[in-house]
Amino acid sequence: MTNTLNAKKWGKSLIAAGISFTILFSGSMALPQQSAYAYSSSKAQSVISTAKKYTGVKYKYGATLGNTSSFDCSSFTWYVYHKYGVNLPRTSLAQSKVGTYVAKSQLKPGDLVFFYSPVHHVGIYIGGNKMINTYGAGGVRISDLNSATWKKNYKTARRVL
Repeated sequence: MTNTLNAKKWGKSLIAAGISFTILFSGSMALPQQSAYAYSSSKAQSVISTAKKYTGVKYKYGATLGNTSSFDCSSFTWYVYHKYGVNLPRTSLAQSKVGTYVAKSQLKPGDLVFFYSPVHHVGIYIGGNKMINTYGAGGVRISDLNSATWKKNYKTARRVL
């Protein structure tokens, strides 16, 4: 009888332990092991290199996605990142809500930088306090984040690489 009671206790203990491990490991499996946006400097350099190929392409508000004869700011970022498998929403405001927040002091090449409140402009940070973006008559160009306009209207940044 003692052996039967000991076997029942061990059986219940093993079942409890098994359930605990199942809950523990299934819960941890649901948590991401690393950020979905693990930064890749090589991918960032590829994005920037591609973006620079479009320097001078004219600006057109509401440009059609995928069209490379003209861009608005968000169709430009959408197009360049799309070539590297990063799916961004269409508008700069929607793009400002994807990825992970990045403090201005922590910007890395390839991060998206956003301007105005509400957000209605986006560019690609290329390093050295500069971004590539498109607006107005000059079209796609490199701009200095320290210039009066961009410095005054900087809003936030997101990492999507």
